[in-house]
Amino acid sequence: MKKAVIALGGNAILPKGSSGDIHEQFANTRKSVKSILHFLNQGYRIAITHGNGPQAGNELVRNECARDIVPELPLGVIVAATEGWMGYMIEQSLQNALIKNGINREVVTIPTQIIVDKDDPAWNNPTKPIGRFMTEEEARVLMERGIPVIEDAGRGWRRVVPSPDPKEIVEKNVIKELVESGHIVIAAGGGGMPVYIEEDGTFEGLDGVIDKDLASAVLARDIEADILVILTAVPCVYLNFGKPDQKPLRELKLAEARRLLEAGEFPKGSMGPKIEAACRFIEYGGKEVLITSLDTVDTALAGNEGTRITE
Repeated sequence: MKKAVIALGGNAILPKGSSGDIHEQFANTRKSVKSILHFLNQGYRIAITHGNGPQAGNELVRNECARDIVPELPLGVIVAATEGWMGYMIEQSLQNALIKNGINREVVTIPTQIIVDKDDPAWNNPTKPIGRFMTEEEARVLMERGIPVIEDAGRGWRRVVPSPDPKEIVEKNVIKELVESGHIVIAAGGGGMPVYIEEDGTFEGLDGVIDKDLASAVLARDIEADILVILTAVPCVYLNFGKPDQKPLRELKLAEARRLLEAGEFPKGSMGPKIEAACRFIEYGGKEVLITSLDTVDTALAGNEGTRITE
């Protein structure tokens, strides 16, 4: 039995420059889930994760616009809300793709709690970009209100929020059981909801956003997946990305990936978390990580595209 965790980027569903219209997001989701069929055709049992940065950021804007009319929702609840409705989009779009291709598999979405450390230094150091890209002028308006923002890898300005390190999936046993039974599980959407464990063993939520790729690595470990697949905007990982001398990296060993990451080769706002997640999954005992784009999944699975990271 081969098990895979497939991580879809939130920007695949709501790309930069998109209006955010729900019909457009559904259309993008339908395109995205076609890549899942390649894994099913190769016999994989799969769990799907997804980003929610643009969507959660939009919900924060709605929060602010309506704060004089209805009570604001905390960030942890916004993460749960987006995980729910984005899971619905992915679930229905994938169900329809399965029906059209004569594949009989159940699809289920599980809102997922991720255990974190309540004393994680991230709570006092917001670094996770979330929401839409802004101009510098728009960013200054937020800064004047005390809302932290950063310039994000040359792509514009974005709000930043605390991003604690994920430790363990609360619902890992049921997710693993469903995946091994052949069901397709959508889990850890947007990185899942950060929670910590009280002294009596109960859970309590916190307001932050866990990096989706790091959460995907933990999920892949916790359900004992063979491969972690990170689907992003580029067909493979590059050295000197965006420069005249950029070079594709087809194969990476763990030690080399770590070296390049620590040397600052991969920006924190884009490829950096993906390489960190890849390294962690291999360090957890995973066999392989594949990083590629939605459009090149089939050729990447055949070994002709993408970046593979192994021990």
